[in-house]
Formats: sequence, C-alpha cells, structure tokens
Amino acid sequence: MNAYILLCCLFLQIKSDKIFTGEVIYKLEGPGVDQDPKNLFEIDDKTGWIRSMIPLDREKYRSFTLKAFALSPSGERLENPSTIEIVVLDQNDNRPNFSQKEFAGSVYEFSVPGTSVMSVTATDADDPTTDNAILSYSIIGQESIPPLRINKTMFGINNETGAIYTRDVGLDWEVVKGFRLILQVADMSGMGLTSFANAVIHVIDINNNPPRFSPYLVSFTNKVDFVIGWVNATDNDEPGTGNWETKYTIAKGNPSRNFAIRTDPVTNEGILSVVKALDYESQEVYTLTLTVENVNPLSIKAPKNPVSSATVVVTVVNENEAPRFIKDPIEILVPESVVPGTVLASNIAYDPDNAKLKYDILRDPEGWLIINHETGEIAARKPFNVRSPHVKNNIYNAVIRVTDTDAGGISTTASLVITLRETNDFFPQLFPLMGTVCSESGRKTSGLFLTAVDEDLPPHAEPFTFHLQDINVSANWTIIQVNETHAVLRPLVELETGEYAVTVLVTDSGTPSLSAYAQVNVTVCPCGKDGECKAEAAAIFGTRVGVSFIALLVIMASIALLLLLLLLAVAVGNCRRHHMKKGEGLLVGDSDEDIRDNVLNYDEQGGGEEDEVRHYNMLQLAEPSYLVTISPLGKQPLRKDYPDNLPSPSYPRKPPADPTDIEDFINDGLEAADHDPNIPPYDTALIYDYEGDGSLAGSLSSIASASSDGDQDYDYLNDWGPRFKKLANMYDPR
Repeated sequence: MNAYILLCCLFLQIKSDKIFTGEVIYKLEGPGVDQDPKNLFEIDDKTGWIRSMIPLDREKYRSFTLKAFALSPSGERLENPSTIEIVVLDQNDNRPNFSQKEFAGSVYEFSVPGTSVMSVTATDADDPTTDNAILSYSIIGQESIPPLRINKTMFGINNETGAIYTRDVGLDWEVVKGFRLILQVADMSGMGLTSFANAVIHVIDINNNPPRFSPYLVSFTNKVDFVIGWVNATDNDEPGTGNWETKYTIAKGNPSRNFAIRTDPVTNEGILSVVKALDYESQEVYTLTLTVENVNPLSIKAPKNPVSSATVVVTVVNENEAPRFIKDPIEILVPESVVPGTVLASNIAYDPDNAKLKYDILRDPEGWLIINHETGEIAARKPFNVRSPHVKNNIYNAVIRVTDTDAGGISTTASLVITLRETNDFFPQLFPLMGTVCSESGRKTSGLFLTAVDEDLPPHAEPFTFHLQDINVSANWTIIQVNETHAVLRPLVELETGEYAVTVLVTDSGTPSLSAYAQVNVTVCPCGKDGECKAEAAAIFGTRVGVSFIALLVIMASIALLLLLLLLAVAVGNCRRHHMKKGEGLLVGDSDEDIRDNVLNYDEQGGGEEDEVRHYNMLQLAEPSYLVTISPLGKQPLRKDYPDNLPSPSYPRKPPADPTDIEDFINDGLEAADHDPNIPPYDTALIYDYEGDGSLAGSLSSIASASSDGDQDYDYLNDWGPRFKKLANMYDPR
C-alpha cells in the first residue's frame, strides 16, 4: 500500500499497490480516529484520502500514529495494514513569558564593571528546535532610586542567558540606593513575539566611612554607677547596619578602670559612666581619651584616615563616702559547738574619709551573734545548732551594718555567711530496749535485732559498733554486727525461760567517738518452727506479760479469797449494826490509840493505760489479819525507767492526825511509790512480799467487843473524807 503525506495541508492519500478485480474499501484506525482524541481525522473509504477535521495544535498533540486497512466489500483484508505517522508542524503562536513579573537583586557599592548582579529567565511554549523558541533578552529602561541621581547606563544583560552585570563605575550608596530596570524578551532571536518584566537592583553599603568625633571638651562630677554624659560620632554609612554602628573605647586615662563607655543601640551615642568609686583624696581630675570605630571592619576602599578620638575631663568632687567592708560577704567557718565569747571576725570595715564607725547586726534570727559597736568585732553569744531551721546546708546567714558618724551618717551592709562544722555532741541511743528471743540456742534465726539513732549528722553518726561489756553476760550472750546500723543479740547457750537484763555498749563513729550504755530487757521463751514464741508461751513469757503459769493460778485464787473475805466482812457488819450504841465510833476498839494512825497506804505500781497486764495491790485487813502474797517464779524484773541501784524514797508511815489531810497523805504515798526505782517496771506483774506478823490497825473483832447494844454516833466518819461517807451512811441509824 502506498502512502502519500501532505504535511502542509494536513492531507494524505493511501492506495494499494496491488491490482484487485473487485472493489476496494479503505479504513483507518488509531488516536485521532476511533481512539482518544477522537474525530480529528477521517478517510474516504473509496479513494483513501485522509484529511483533518479541525485545526491541530502542536503544543497539545505533536504527532499521531495510525493504521490503514484495504478491505473487500465483505470485510476481508486484502493485504497487511500500513502504519501512517502524521507530524504536526510548529507555528510561532506562543509569546515568551518571564518567570517573574519583578526580579530583585543587589550589588555592593563601588563594584567594578562586569560584576555579576543577578539573572532573569523566560520560557516559550513553541518547538524549542525551531526559531519560534529562540529567546533574546534586553534592557530597555533604567531609573535610579532616588530618581535622577545617575543618568548613565550602569547595567547590561546577556541577551542569550539573561545575566545582568555592571557596565560602568560610580555606584555609591551615599548617592544612590538602587535602580529599577525594564526588561524585554523576544522569540525568533529577538525578531518575534515579545514580553516585559521589571528588575529592582539594590546598592549595598560598604564600610567606607569611619565614624568621626566632633572635637569638644567636657567636665563632669562623679558618682558610682552614675552616667557622666553622652558623646556622639557621625557616620555616613547606612543606619542600622554594622557599617554604621559604632564602638567606643576609653584609650587613655583609665588605668584602674573607674570608667566605662557603651553604645546606645538606637542613637549610636556613647554613654560614659563611673563604674568604680572615685576617691577625691587620691585623684581629683581624670583626663580620658575616647576613640570610636565601626562594629564592622572598614572596607579596603575606605580612605586611610586615622581613628577619630575625643578628650573628656572628669573632675572629682569631695563627698562624704560610705564606709566599705573589706569583704562582702564575710565568710566564717566555725564548729557548731563554739564556746560563747569566741571571736569570729574582726577588722571587717573601714571608712574612706577616716570617720568613726558604728557597727550593728541587722539580721541574726537565732540570736547567736554579738558585735562590738565600736570595733566591729563579732563574737559568739551562745553555741550554734546546725539543726536550726535557719541553717541551710550547714550555712547560717546574718547581715551586718556599718555607719559612719559624719553628718548624714551613710550606712553600708554586708552579708555574714557562717559555715557550721558538724561536731559529735550527741550520744547514740540504743533501741529497742526490750524484746523476745527463742530459748533454743541452736536456732540461727533466734535473736533480737538492735539499732541506734544519733542526732548528729554524718560523719559523726553511723556506722555504729555494739559490744557486751559484762563478762558474766558475755558467757551466755553474744552480739553480732549485721551492718553499719544494726546488730543482733543472741544467746550462746540454752537459757531458762524468763526475763534477762543485758547491758549493751553502743559507740558512734564521730571524732572523738561517743558511747552509751543501755540495758535491754530480753524475754526468753520457747519458739515454734517459724521462730516465733509459741502461743501458750507467749501468754506466759511474752515481753509484755512476764508472769509464770503457776503465778497466774495464785493470782486467781487470791482474788477469789479476797472476794470471799469482803463478802464475809459485809455480812458480819450488817448483823451487828443493831447492837452498836449511839455515840461510839465504828472503828473504836479497846486501844486508846487513834485508829487512823494505823491505816496502811498502798498504791498500784503499774503505769496506767500503758500497762497491758493486771496489777494487784496488797490488801491487809484488821485483826484477825489476812495477808495475800503474790510472787512470780523466776527472776525479779527490773524497772526500765530508772537507773539501777538507786535508793528507795521515804514512804509516809503514820497518817496525820487531822482527818482532812488523809487525802494528801494517800497522794504522798502514791507519788513515793511511782518514783521508787526498786519496784517492778510498769509492763511486768507486780511482786509482793510478806509484810510482817502484826497489823497496825485495830482488830475487826474489836468493833463488836467494844460496842454495846446502845446506838453509836457515826457523824465523825464524815470528817474523814469522801471515802468514809459510805461507811458512815451504812451505820447511821438515820
């Protein structure tokens, strides 16, 4: 099949090169016909002419690939299909466009010709392989900012690349700040379609103008931290930049650095001030030489002029100056247990004018300090305490004031910082002071854990050491150090059940170390497999009970007997009431001795609510006398709230003659018993002993023998106090 391509007219004819006897029908397939984009081309099925149905856009569709078929009227292929390539020719129908409406660039002042400034770009949608897309750049206008400062052409542009560069000299920021250029781009090498854009080029200032002082002479007076005055220098470079910003320096006349100068960031002025006190007695006048430079270094294009300088004269005025401390803060290191009266600091301040000074303590929250108001000597008023709430990290702060005695009296204050060094001034305290251990010596877990507390701070507290001092105790007991703060007290042999007193010496690690003895009351009891006292043993041998089982039975039997005797005495009294004569006392017997002198006073030896066992007082009745004695098996318990072997207090043995003082007599006996160190401790059963054969009280039977059938007067019992009123009411016939 032959194909004829007509590119200019977009026409093409196909024709089979074979000879057919019958009719030939031509068909066309592909993009632009029966595929997207459809209906762009059509074919004459009889002649084979292909033509476009609408105008074609090369920028949208550059080419089409179609297939042509030769068919018989019945649709049978007469030969193989042919491929037809249709190429759309480009026309210059698109203008070139700049990539930006306005371009921005910059260039340093005094740049030499040929210095690159910036580049501009443009695009063209036409075929880049044709002249339709060959672009050419040009500058068609220039305007200076501010206007009319420079009239000559200062910039050029490469017509192929769009690179803009300087063409001439004379760019001076002090004269012109920038330029506005009008750019043009055209296709077909500058002969075709055109477009326009703007370019703004800023001129960058360089540091080519050093700051200059205006020559002058000034004079000021002095004050510490006081601004003396302002100096100024001019700079023609761009304000707000490092080329314009100035840096002032005191070049001469300030060897002791009494003065300083800084730059005001807004006005660019130099602020001169006094930063160190001036002494009129040592120097009256200071002549300062100031220099000024830019923050940025000068450009090599700047003129070679010397650094600008100015002279400032400062005149010192004699004034009453405040006293001065030699050190602020005043730092002192002392032990916390400093002896009162110890001098802590002296010679702490002076006055520049040699005036007499007066010293005071403004702040001393604990009142630990005392100061000599004339000499300023600081001493300790009393020992320090590192545990004070005003001591933080072992530092105690106070404030000292010194005032001169000149007219006006100027004062100065300073901080007094006292660092307290910890000393070992507290004894270690052992605890617990009581406990329970198993009676079986072979138990590894048997033992009482002990520790200690010490109010001192490290390194004067732990580690603690524990020792047994008594040789006799060491034969049965041992103490094993567990760690720095704990030890365990264990029996070495199998001990009988009961209570034991073991004296332990505990020592701290201070310098020098302190030791303290403590008596530990240990209850030895049989233990179960778990290492705890057995339930029945705990009820008898517990550290809070300490009473044997037999003693418990004796106590219960004694209580029953006492109740029986009391009931018997009440019954007898009721039977004899009608035989008593009026005017005879209830307790009046054959003896002429006042029966009140024979009343025995007893008190409970326990500690009140803190006791967890019952305590029983000894009860002694009048004749016939019945004496109940309760004594537990085992050792005598020791009282833990008093030291050993102290003498017992004197008990009041004879009641006062005045019945109204009986209550005081009873209270005195109670107080003496409470402070008796040889009685059992609060948390053990009370121990009672036989009190003797005789009774100081009259016989109970004497009440009946001394009475008659007549009535007696019992009113005198009301004078004996509240406790005898009930007895008086029982026998009073009224």
